Amino acid sequence: MTATREAIDTVRADVAKLHELLVRYNLVIWTGGNISGRVPGAELFVIKPSGVEYDALTPANMILCDLDGTVIEGSHSPSSDTAAHAYVYRNMPEVNGVVHTHSTYATAWAARGEAIPCVITGQADEFGGEIPVGPFAIIGDESIGEGIVETLTGHRSRAVLMQNHGVFTIGSSPRDAVKAAVMAEDVARTTHIARQLGEVIPIPQQSIDALFDRYQNVYGQKDTE
Repeated sequence: MTATREAIDTVRADVAKLHELLVRYNLVIWTGGNISGRVPGAELFVIKPSGVEYDALTPANMILCDLDGTVIEGSHSPSSDTAAHAYVYRNMPEVNGVVHTHSTYATAWAARGEAIPCVITGQADEFGGEIPVGPFAIIGDESIGEGIVETLTGHRSRAVLMQNHGVFTIGSSPRDAVKAAVMAEDVARTTHIARQLGEVIPIPQQSIDALFDRYQNVYGQKDTE
């Protein structure tokens, strides 16, 4: 088995399994939403098939595409968001995972076309500031991908609220992008509830910067020699 074949099989298994987390954290309804993952060392990515129920997802029915979104392997049609994912991978080489959901609270902010302000420390940690809004775009071509790249390039946030649509997240791996989707919904919910109680208190930019730096560089377990 070649190294590329091994990498493809690993990403297929990883992406198929990670969809369970979208269900666990109540980020998806029915067959909506998708995860993709870049194949290391190849101009390829793996993405969920279109319209297949989550319980039926397996490594074997994940779809392998090139970075133009053309299907290379797979007996199902790929996700309707495939062109958007492909555009992200072509234009953001540091991105190795992309997630899309219509999670309730994040999508409610997207429906208003309103960025989520950074008013809780967990958001400063994870996103380094507000979660921005991307432009309205029609599903099925590269327009959504263009909006994602335009909005997130040079931005600390790994999540973008695509206006009137839902949330897309990027990551250093598919799992990292899933984490961003989980955290985006969490801060969207908390901030919404806080605003029902009264005015929210913005975190000063200097404190956001310090929190983001600590979380990214100090928090958690680090690999050591």
